[in-house]
Amino acid sequence: MAVKIRLARHGATKKPYYRIVVTDSESKRDGRFLENVGTYDPKANPTKVTFKTERVHYWLGKGATPTDTMHSMIKKARRAAAAAQPEVAAS
Repeated sequence: MAVKIRLARHGATKKPYYRIVVTDSESKRDGRFLENVGTYDPKANPTKVTFKTERVHYWLGKGATPTDTMHSMIKKARRAAAAAQPEVAAS
């Protein structure tokens, strides 16, 4: 069983809203999932992405493969977290 981290589309026509889910790679886009780990709202200004980083890292450690879109979202979140932490001055 190959596990993927991907987006599942919800919302009305022309008003998309996505859930970030961990699912079997063979299930349908909006079908069964193992765990809901976050949300993505592309219509918000600026776009709003929230996910449970500890659960995403857990699933990545278990061998889950993120889709290309999720890979870029995870990468941006890591950069933002690194920029938010203060740098330690070398003595």
